[in-house]
Amino acid sequence: MIQQYKDVQIAALMQQSGVKFGTSGARGLVSDMSDEVCYAYTLAFIQHLQHIKDLNANASIAIAGDYRASTPKILAAVGMAIHDSGYTPIYCGLIPTPAIACYAMSQHIPCIMVTGSHIPDDRNGIKFYKSTGEILKDDEQSMGAQTVKIASDCFDNDGNARTPFTLSAAINDAYNMFVQRYLDFFPNNCFQNKTVAIYEHSTVARDMLGEIFEGLGAKVIRLARSELFLPVDTEAIRPEDVQLAKQWADKYDIDCVVSADGDGDRPLISDEFGNWLRGDVAGILCAKHLKAQSIATPVSCNSAIEKSGWFKHITRTRIGSPFVIEAMNSALQQGFKHVVGYEANGGFLTASDICIEGKTLSALPTRDAILVPLAILFMASQKNISISALLQSLPQRFTASGRLKNFPTELSEEKLSPLKSSSSEQNIAAASSLFGDMFGGIDCIDNTDGVRITFDSEEVVHLRPSGNAPELRCYNEADSNERAETMNQQCMQILANWQ
Repeated sequence: MIQQYKDVQIAALMQQSGVKFGTSGARGLVSDMSDEVCYAYTLAFIQHLQHIKDLNANASIAIAGDYRASTPKILAAVGMAIHDSGYTPIYCGLIPTPAIACYAMSQHIPCIMVTGSHIPDDRNGIKFYKSTGEILKDDEQSMGAQTVKIASDCFDNDGNARTPFTLSAAINDAYNMFVQRYLDFFPNNCFQNKTVAIYEHSTVARDMLGEIFEGLGAKVIRLARSELFLPVDTEAIRPEDVQLAKQWADKYDIDCVVSADGDGDRPLISDEFGNWLRGDVAGILCAKHLKAQSIATPVSCNSAIEKSGWFKHITRTRIGSPFVIEAMNSALQQGFKHVVGYEANGGFLTASDICIEGKTLSALPTRDAILVPLAILFMASQKNISISALLQSLPQRFTASGRLKNFPTELSEEKLSPLKSSSSEQNIAAASSLFGDMFGGIDCIDNTDGVRITFDSEEVVHLRPSGNAPELRCYNEADSNERAETMNQQCMQILANWQ
């Protein structure tokens, strides 16, 4: 019997399924991410790799996932697509995104990570990596333009595989390599006499964080491990997570609490009092420790980086790691050394090898949640001060953020359109009518990504639709934490009227 195939256009599938590219891979509702949809996306990725000659015959593709209940099924569909395309899926287990990326880059092979990062468990996603690192926007466009062939009898009417694919046993190579990466870079026993609380929840980085800190001499206290997935967002920290960190700091004699989001590419680190550091503040300190010359960071991040005067070259980008990576690549082409990037969520990227005191940290141009807390605690230890004291070395600029959930991207664009016209005068007038009574005169508006309004007081309101979920995010910046939080509360009250 001759096998029958059907042509599936990825662009049409994105519209039909609702599983689309955001700022970090393809994401959608679990109910929409059928075996067939995930299989088709993986085929499109493979065809793109073939087109750009990033996949040799009989090559392998590494895959891994997070702890979401839906992840194993999606991993099986991804593995089946790799196998059916004539390649070998190497299953690296449930490990952080940067760990699978680091392993794949060391092997010069592509990889795929099944994760929805920090978003709720009813959603999931797939991140795609070339042998050189993350796919960028032009790669996404190429994937979206693909037409793939799928055997007509491969899936049932609900998109479920008629013959489920079974992955081989997981290998530990990627996990072990990533742990050793940091044990080798930081000095032996550099955290002796330090106590670190690991907020384990459901992050796939929980075991790795504890192993690395213990390996560097710290006393580790493991807390709040969860078998159910929790949507811990490092950019919009849940009130219960704020409370937990402070309770733990009161109960235990700790130097910090450390955690990460679901897939371990966005860090959380607190001071000794359990106050979580903002990701963009943590990024500045990490860059300082790494002796960065050039930094790429999104327009939404804290302006203390410019005010510090610590860095030779700073580029502001649109929000999303692909844009940060493009800016880092540009800096490399300009000849800068120690080129890094970070985002407001705390994810830290290294575009070049970092060489400090005879030790080298190889480049990893994707978000990483492990490096940041290690660097910050090490900096404080070197200076023999607490993390809260270390923060005082920064220009005192503070940020706060909030979000409207279940707010479709189309509605966000509609509401923001009066602030994004071709006339700067009209934009300022529209912004003044919204916020002028609360925050005063407007100095400028930046439409690099969303709408970033800077007032005469140097206070900031930045509105932007999320690239990963149907949410409208609001970021604020001021010269005190209390003022930033107050501004954010006021803005969220105004935005609530938009729903």
